[in-house]
Amino acid sequence: PSPATFIIYSLPFNCSPTMMLGRLISPALTRQASNSLRLRLSAPVAQSRSAAVPKNYAPSRRFGDKADATTKTNAAPIKEATSASTAKTTTTAATEAVAPAKSSSWWDSAEFWGRCGALAGWGMSGAAIYDALESSPELISLNMTGVLLVYSSLFARWAFVVKPQNLLLAGCHLTNIFAQGNQFRRAVEYKKENGKDEEVNDIMMKAGATAAVGAACVLAGPAVQSGIVAANLGPISAVAAAEAGPFTVHFWAPMSKWMISGASFMELDRPTDKISLAQYTALTFTGFFFSRYALLVAPINYTLCSVNIALFGSSGWHLGRKIKADYLS
Repeated sequence: PSPATFIIYSLPFNCSPTMMLGRLISPALTRQASNSLRLRLSAPVAQSRSAAVPKNYAPSRRFGDKADATTKTNAAPIKEATSASTAKTTTTAATEAVAPAKSSSWWDSAEFWGRCGALAGWGMSGAAIYDALESSPELISLNMTGVLLVYSSLFARWAFVVKPQNLLLAGCHLTNIFAQGNQFRRAVEYKKENGKDEEVNDIMMKAGATAAVGAACVLAGPAVQSGIVAANLGPISAVAAAEAGPFTVHFWAPMSKWMISGASFMELDRPTDKISLAQYTALTFTGFFFSRYALLVAPINYTLCSVNIALFGSSGWHLGRKIKADYLS
């Protein structure tokens, strides 16, 4: 054989003349051809893999890649589920933040003390009904009866808007309004029959003035409050905007109770034969229960707590005098 034939057949097994020619071609052309073959072979594999992708699977993609229709379709249910879960979590958290936490202890239970206060209030209404049936009208104090009318009107509203709502207490005060109104009527008729017209006229003038002032406050209150808050007067505006501030029933309901305590303090030497045992028993228990209840409601009402401590003391004083005079002397 010729020398060229000898050289060719003496090369290794896998080194053919075609391969030797490929080594002489530019490396750039070689890489381009290799990439082209690799892409053609990988396309069917990608299609077979995409067929096995789960229904709700959202494939990740690099920055700058365009999402295809399949990705958008599969990602939509996940996005909706995530949004629904987030909204549910947010709603639950907001509800837990607004709703007061239920306490397992009776001492910290607003519902327990609210029911006790309502029952004491029902005792006051029952006392007025009992006095109307059994007691003489000469025992009725017009000052106390008028104060109780204002007091029950304000507390009926307070019990309806306070948190937690106390409908038992609201019903009790609505009943007391009618009962005390009947007591007021009996006392006025008795005084007129006994020639005390001047005293009756004085009482009626006070009642009319109180009603007029109350109506004016209710009608003009919102506008005055908005003006003070908008004026940015510092602490004054802050007090006006407070949840239990002077433009809310949370403030005026306790203030009406201060009138009850004041009436009791002004009559500390009242003759015991003119003291209603049932009425002052109910007032004493009301002061006791509401002293604790005022610290458990929302908004917390320190004014209501302080006035009930005073009411407990003044009513308890009259109750003790009545019991001593009738049963211990």
